[in-house]
Amino acid sequence: MSDYLKGKTVLVIGASQGIGLAAAKKFGEQGARVFLAARSLDVIEKQSNLLIKQGVSATALHCDVTQYQSVVKCVETVLATDSLDFVVNSAGTIDPLAHLINSDPDLWAKAVDVNLKGSYNVIRACAPHMRSQGGGTIINLSSGAANSILEGWSHYCSTKAAAKKLTEVAHKELSHYNIHVIGLSPGTVATEMMKKIRDAKINVVSNLDWSSHISPESVALGIVYLCGPEGGHYSGTDFSLKTEEGRKLVGLE
Repeated sequence: MSDYLKGKTVLVIGASQGIGLAAAKKFGEQGARVFLAARSLDVIEKQSNLLIKQGVSATALHCDVTQYQSVVKCVETVLATDSLDFVVNSAGTIDPLAHLINSDPDLWAKAVDVNLKGSYNVIRACAPHMRSQGGGTIINLSSGAANSILEGWSHYCSTKAAAKKLTEVAHKELSHYNIHVIGLSPGTVATEMMKKIRDAKINVVSNLDWSSHISPESVALGIVYLCGPEGGHYSGTDFSLKTEEGRKLVGLE
């Protein structure tokens, strides 16, 4: 895998913490040139500087997935010096953690902007360039919530279900350009988002034992796997790390 990724260019959006940051580090370890993007530029500048000290080619970029032109500017900055081999969209929000009748309409709308429109914006901004260069891979962070009914998660279940369908349609339209659009459903992950879910005590996921959650680094293994030669087999689908087969394929078992 390291030979395959060496010298490739990866744009990780939502790279300031959690899964996105873990993915950026893993790609860097494999010899890829990594662009870390997020709304909080100061945070990812610190993270990219740490990677640079470890010998990784890392660059920090501002990107707000809710704003199409922000994504376009981010992508164009990468393309000014590099190709765009892989894009990982790990930007997401779990707010508002509330029953629908009590939910904040503005926060609910923001969840649509980040979790659904953000996925569209990333695909729309990247796909034309990938088509021109002969292909590429876009990984969307999905969730078991796309197929679930969970109290207090009307926004999350709805947006993740819609984003899953977006991945399927994108595959149908883009696969003949050698562009792979793949969803990754990691299960529950030990991140700051999961701490917020735990503290909300709103549904069964809040009550899961912390030891049952996998690490962001484990999810990063899955992302790197899907960007490899075998990943194309899962284009248009949600690759799950909750299955025994999925865990074995990425080296978790």
